[in-house]
Amino acid sequence: MQVSDKNRNVRGAVVLAVLCLVLQLALAPNVGLGNGRANFALIFASCVALQVGGTSGVIAGFVAGLLFDLSSTGPIGLMAFCLSVSSYLLGMEQRNRMAGDLGATMALFCASALGVSVVYHLAMLLVGQTSSIVDALFLRALPTALLTAVFFVPFAYYFSRVRAASGGLGTGSIRAGRLGGSRGASHLGKRGL
Repeated sequence: MQVSDKNRNVRGAVVLAVLCLVLQLALAPNVGLGNGRANFALIFASCVALQVGGTSGVIAGFVAGLLFDLSSTGPIGLMAFCLSVSSYLLGMEQRNRMAGDLGATMALFCASALGVSVVYHLAMLLVGQTSSIVDALFLRALPTALLTAVFFVPFAYYFSRVRAASGGLGTGSIRAGRLGGSRGASHLGKRGL
């Protein structure tokens, strides 16, 4: 019987949060493509939403977005809103979608990154932070989505291959459910004999 270790899951989420915060503050401002910068808050929120989902994913998205807003010059609450909605959509199934499926994980994340980047930079256009729609979409939103997707690859690989094998964030109860289901079927077969 496999038991879910909640403390291990919390420790993993805290380590991921600290790593993404340090990368957002130290690396993201220094690595750019056009006017776009990588969004490690989106990476953190997406990792939690794709692994745990539900309320935990939305809360992680809101907190990560709020920290992003406090460390940038944009309106406070804009990225928090974008990441909350993105985390809700990514974590609707409340299961570990990253376990063993790198291609589907990357496709979901790329769509999410593009959506969040476009909405965020269009809102920045409305508040006067960018000069034109071309600047907002092609010099900021698309490079931001591309850089964020590139920096997400190591996280996706780690959580889909390495961490999934050892029971990553929130996978213990899923695996226990699978084991319980197969044991129940064999138990029913024995009872019938």
